Amino acid sequence: MSEDKPGRRGRGADAESSASDAHEHRRPRALIALAIVLFLEAAVLAVVAGTLVYDLIAEVPTSYASAIGILILVIAAAAWLVLIGIGALRARPWVRAAALTWQVLQLAVAIGSFQGVFARADIAWFLLVPAVIAIALLFARSVMSATRRV
Repeated sequence: MSEDKPGRRGRGADAESSASDAHEHRRPRALIALAIVLFLEAAVLAVVAGTLVYDLIAEVPTSYASAIGILILVIAAAAWLVLIGIGALRARPWVRAAALTWQVLQLAVAIGSFQGVFARADIAWFLLVPAVIAIALLFARSVMSATRRV
C-alpha cells in the first residue's frame, strides 16, 4: 500500500525544478553583471582589510584606535557589499538604493583621489571605473524591472 503513484512525486519535483529554472532564466544578465561587480568590490575590500591587519601587526600605528576603527569599517563595508551582491542575485528591490549609495561614495573617493597633494590617479581610476559600470547597470531597464516591487 505504500506504493508511490507514478505521476505525483515526479510532477512535484519537476514543477519545483522548472520553477527554479524559470527563475534562473528570468534573471537578467545585467543583474548578474551587477552582482559580479559588487562581489569584486567586496573582494578588493577584503584584500584591503588583510593588508590593514598585516600593517597593524607589522608596524606601529600612530593611533591604534584609528587603525582598528578603519579596519572595522573596511570589514563592515566588505560584508555589506557581499549582502548587496546576494540581494542583487535574488532581485531584491532594496539593492538599487544600497548599491547606488555605495557607488556614489566610491565616486566621491575616486574624485578626491584625482586631486590634492597626495593625488593618486591609479587608485582614482581603480575606484571610478567599477562605480560607473555599477551605476550604469543599476539604471539598466532589465535591472530596474527585475528588482521592481511586485
